[in-house]
Amino acid sequence: MGVPVHSSALTRVVLAPNPGPMTLDGTNSYLIGAADSPSVVVVDPGPDDPGHLRSLANAGPVELILITHRHRDHTAGSAELARLTGAPVRAFDPAFCIDGDPLTDEEEISAAGVRISVVATPGHTADSVCFVLAADGAGSILTGDTILGRGTTVIAAPDGDLADYLDSLATLRRLGSLAVLPAHGPGLPDLAGICDNYLAHRRQRLDEVRAALERLGADATTSAVTDLVYADIDPAVRFAAEHSVEAQLAYLRTTDGLD
Repeated sequence: MGVPVHSSALTRVVLAPNPGPMTLDGTNSYLIGAADSPSVVVVDPGPDDPGHLRSLANAGPVELILITHRHRDHTAGSAELARLTGAPVRAFDPAFCIDGDPLTDEEEISAAGVRISVVATPGHTADSVCFVLAADGAGSILTGDTILGRGTTVIAAPDGDLADYLDSLATLRRLGSLAVLPAHGPGLPDLAGICDNYLAHRRQRLDEVRAALERLGADATTSAVTDLVYADIDPAVRFAAEHSVEAQLAYLRTTDGLD
């Protein structure tokens, strides 16, 4: 069961007005800061929505803007928020940095009275990162789209990679039972437990794809495999299911020698 996304001691959430099949209730833009800090760090400014960006800019002096990954529902408002606040934007991909250096794996950032640890978690996208707040109660982690508050994330080929994603889940699992603060949906109480659930789900899906290929033949199309594996999928997110099937097929070509 999810817990309120605003329950973290060191974070607040400003929910962006961009709900949808892929964004759930909308993008959770996080404000990070110690209670005695006059400034805040913004994680994932979200869409280029004037009202949303004003809310972020007015939350306190914005010291730094961080990006979990490149998708527009996280980054479209970055440039305007940087203009409004003068704060630098840092992301793993240099293309999304503004007056700031690219993030690096295992980097420690000190800002707004808080220490933020960067964990590279490629898979959903090649540039995905998570941010650990060790001093946030018993510890929390901002997971972007690597872990969602509801459902599971899409591995979108060719930028997404299932082998990388499985490795990233294993990396996150080793961090223990941190509170999960996702970019979409409610917070979750136990990072390690959620990673176990995600890994089990991925193994099940891979078995379903293998079974579909046995029925259809190794040269089956992505569309045909999707019809079998995701038979009850909402048409609004059919494209996401096909992306996931493409990623699973690419993974199986390597692990099972489908070629």
